[in-house]
Amino acid sequence: MRRYIGAIDQGTTSTRFMVFDKDARVVARAQKEHQQIFPAPGWVEHNAEEILRCTHEVITSALQQRGLQPTDLAAIGITNQRETTVVWERNTGRPVANAIVWQDTRVADEVARYAKSGGQDRFRVQTGLPLSTYFSGLKLRWILQNVPGAREKAAAGEWLFGNIDTFLAWNLTGGPRGGAHVTDVTNASRTQLMNLKTLDWDEEMLAAFEIPRAMLPEVRSSSEEYGVARLPVISGVPVAGILGDQQAALVGQACFHTGEVKNTYGTGCFMLMNTGDRMVTSTCGLLTTVAYKFGKKGACYALEGSVAITGALVQWLRDNLGIIATSSEVETLARTVEDNGDVYFVPAFSGLYAPYWKEGARGVIAGLTRYATKGHLARAVLEATAFQTREIVEAMEKDAQISLASLRVDGGMVVNELLMQFQADILNREVVRPVIQETTALGAAYAAGLAVDFFPGLEQLRANWAMDRKWEPRMEEGRRERLYRQWNKAVERSFDWMDA
Repeated sequence: MRRYIGAIDQGTTSTRFMVFDKDARVVARAQKEHQQIFPAPGWVEHNAEEILRCTHEVITSALQQRGLQPTDLAAIGITNQRETTVVWERNTGRPVANAIVWQDTRVADEVARYAKSGGQDRFRVQTGLPLSTYFSGLKLRWILQNVPGAREKAAAGEWLFGNIDTFLAWNLTGGPRGGAHVTDVTNASRTQLMNLKTLDWDEEMLAAFEIPRAMLPEVRSSSEEYGVARLPVISGVPVAGILGDQQAALVGQACFHTGEVKNTYGTGCFMLMNTGDRMVTSTCGLLTTVAYKFGKKGACYALEGSVAITGALVQWLRDNLGIIATSSEVETLARTVEDNGDVYFVPAFSGLYAPYWKEGARGVIAGLTRYATKGHLARAVLEATAFQTREIVEAMEKDAQISLASLRVDGGMVVNELLMQFQADILNREVVRPVIQETTALGAAYAAGLAVDFFPGLEQLRANWAMDRKWEPRMEEGRRERLYRQWNKAVERSFDWMDA
């Protein structure tokens, strides 16, 4: 009896496999980190083969915890770090280079070159996205230009492209022996190669970026059977759901109604608002993207505000400076002081994403005096996440003409009580955390489960959602606005650090 649904959650720093029952309760889980590779300033890479090995290991580990067999799983869904770009050989499955991660800024010169003709928004009508180092298309172009023989082999279909979802789906369903070369509309919408209206690759974009169509995956819905797994531990289980990680969190939070919003606090911070079947063109620096598409039903769209560095800043404090030994210690250290000591940390390590889209910005610590301690620095690190979220909320309310009464939150950082209270304070809105906080993996499980009738419909998924904790704002208005004003001054100091 197929009692459970599985979900691969392949993130920027680690890979998880989770097993859920019909009530969305976690039955088993396993997680493993992978290496972060920094070959040059602004460059960020992953070893895609290492990610694949980690995926195999966490699937095996999670199933062994409960003695589960392939016949216990109705299907498996995949959710993934978006925009991270992989090219591999069709015949062997070997990547031709390290994966170029979404945070990588090596194509900044190309962004500037394309923007000279038509501006930063020249492709926004087709793709919903500004020109940026963020998206996959220019990363793929870089590989084709810099790996010997790449363009010829890609044009011949000998080399394949995909974001991490595609790489995993292809390998799980057979790899060189007939693996399904597919992606879903949410991941395709992050390449800057897909047309938001047709939900297929845009010929004008392919020509502009010089991308051979022969190397691209087939664009499919987010919830359907793409193939069956060939990996022995899950042999015969349908791979039936794919969602980019932030869209998966939107689904996992059951934000199926127009105007509903979630914010995920992970390596970066990503806020999405469901806009239904309406593509809202942003005038405030947000992205128009696909929220999800279930089977043959029409696509739902979203407005998104993307922040590159939030949880990654805590990791930087741990790994690069050694101020804390574990990420969880940042809250304890931040609580040793009563406020930020007038210290502000703008983590523009990969430039600034929404709402600024400043490729030349770099990280800034502002307001330092001899009074400042490592406690103030830790507090500034946490507050940076909340300040950036407020910027996105203000932009989203202007674009959508909807005022947010509350914010649903998820992701690894929402266990940080100090951060959540400050978030409510600086937003002057309630912040709500759900009982099931693994919303990214849960969204992938929901997509797969809908495809194989494991879940009967969206209303049951909405019924699964329940509140765990709520934070109400309690900061005095004058202090709130002074802090935010100082933050905005610090942000301005980060602009144009890198010469054009």
